[in-house]
Amino acid sequence: MEVRNKATGIDLFSLKTPQMRAFHMSWFAFFLCFFAWFGIAPLMAVVREELSLTKQQIGNTVIASVAITILARLIIGWLCDKVGPRLSYTFLLMFGSIPVMAIGLANTYETFLLARLGIGVIGASFVITQYHTSVMFAPNCVGTANATSAGWGNLGGGVTQMVMPLVFGAFVYMGFADASAWRWSMVAAGAVCFVTGIAYFFLTTDLPNGNFKELRASGELDVREKKSHSFWLAAKDYRVWALFFVYAACFGIELTINGIAAMYYMDNFDLGLKTAGLVAGLFGLMNIFARTLGGFVSDKFVQRGGLRGRVKWLFIALFIEGIALIFFSQMRVLALAIPSMILFSLFVQMSEGATYSVVPFINKKALGAVAGIVGAGGNMGAVCAGFLIRSETISYSQAFLILGVLVSCFAFFTFLVRFSPADEAAAAAEFDTAMASRREAMKDRVPIQALIPGVRHIRPMDLLRIYLGVALIIKGIHFITNMAGLEATVGVELGEGQTLIAWSVVFAHVVGGASLALGFITRIGAAVNSLILFGAVVVTLTTASDASGSLMGANVDFQFTAFVFFSLALFIWRGSGPFSLDHLLRLDSEKEPEIL
Repeated sequence: MEVRNKATGIDLFSLKTPQMRAFHMSWFAFFLCFFAWFGIAPLMAVVREELSLTKQQIGNTVIASVAITILARLIIGWLCDKVGPRLSYTFLLMFGSIPVMAIGLANTYETFLLARLGIGVIGASFVITQYHTSVMFAPNCVGTANATSAGWGNLGGGVTQMVMPLVFGAFVYMGFADASAWRWSMVAAGAVCFVTGIAYFFLTTDLPNGNFKELRASGELDVREKKSHSFWLAAKDYRVWALFFVYAACFGIELTINGIAAMYYMDNFDLGLKTAGLVAGLFGLMNIFARTLGGFVSDKFVQRGGLRGRVKWLFIALFIEGIALIFFSQMRVLALAIPSMILFSLFVQMSEGATYSVVPFINKKALGAVAGIVGAGGNMGAVCAGFLIRSETISYSQAFLILGVLVSCFAFFTFLVRFSPADEAAAAAEFDTAMASRREAMKDRVPIQALIPGVRHIRPMDLLRIYLGVALIIKGIHFITNMAGLEATVGVELGEGQTLIAWSVVFAHVVGGASLALGFITRIGAAVNSLILFGAVVVTLTTASDASGSLMGANVDFQFTAFVFFSLALFIWRGSGPFSLDHLLRLDSEKEPEIL
């Protein structure tokens, strides 16, 4: 299917074009689906107690939640080719919300298992997200668009780890018993999915020029494509199945970690429900930029290596992911486990972004089917890993070690993904056309330094930004390991608000710090942290008689807290500078001062 008028760039803060409306609606819908899909995971300790679930039964429910998605992704990919992503997403969100809310009726292991099986259907939303961005963006930026939309959607898996315990706590605060609170929490998640399905129908179009139905009626879209056997075109291509196993080794692992991370930290590091959920949430929160980074690097590799360059980057990212998982499995100290998990998370999600930077070029006549089969591979990987996780004789740490070795081996499946000289030439011509169009559109804008040349002109402010980012990450990890002290500083009289504020501090430090260090959405990262630091300034002023009680921790006085706050204010004002991802992605268009 040839699509005209694809966007050659990502105007992140715009909703004016059909391409950007599809981009924002697709990632947001996927975010909500992922949130609801794993919404029960951080509450499993409560459910386990109420329903008297064994480790094996919990493993079965995790397997059920991802197993059904295999079939759902195969079907939804075919459906996208038939009726388009707009109707596909609308149907999935509205009907998929029903089992999310219905899990509240479960009173036995069997009914709970069936409910989780039904909820798994909404995991197929990923395929629609990737399909919709693939048909909306040109080859020069499709890798970044696919990776960002999927990454921000996957973010729901991290946010739900942090937010669902708070939602649960809010219902408890309103007088509901634990047995009722977790049920109403899932009803709330399902209701939001249902409403978003209605919004998707009215706010998006299937293609840049309109919807499938109208374009087929006008003859712009070939009617015969509606009857083509797209699934079989994809299924008989061995490259599709190579990517199936590759995606099993990255997204399958992410699904597995999302399902058990909170319990892993509770059992192995003696953390409470809320703190364990917070730490587990950091794994998914890396999706804010990690998957985008994977697609962005893939778009850079293609400039010199063609489609083979994309595949080469996929191998590198996946192989390092396996090594990082091996290291994470051996961590026994919380202060070391958290940063090693973050490093592992970074390469898991970059591998996912790199995979779906290759998918759009396998078979354009069966894009939905290819996306569906590869996406199903992620769930197949999670199912296989689930059987390992559920074993009573293998600890979670041992399971992670085995999975790390397997991931490193699966990286070599990328060597099976090859393209003919004709495919390479066609992709190169399409890329050149897209870049020419992009240069024409950007001709009146100030040229932006590339990242490597930018090293020659690195400024003191760049070094300050990177330092602040790294320091904030370290401080965030320190807060996690001392949550009791942080919550006490916030104030016990705030009730559940105390936990919400404490978690916001950690989130801003770890994720916002990483954003600053990389120079990605710098102004947003700086703004979020400046709000936290403003609170720190207030606290240091009101607790001047006891500096050890300040929000920034012992041995940090008001002057330093204020310095960090005003430094962040400078980055909100001036942006990130040429040595940043913002400038490479053209998110920061403000002209920089001349460098003398």
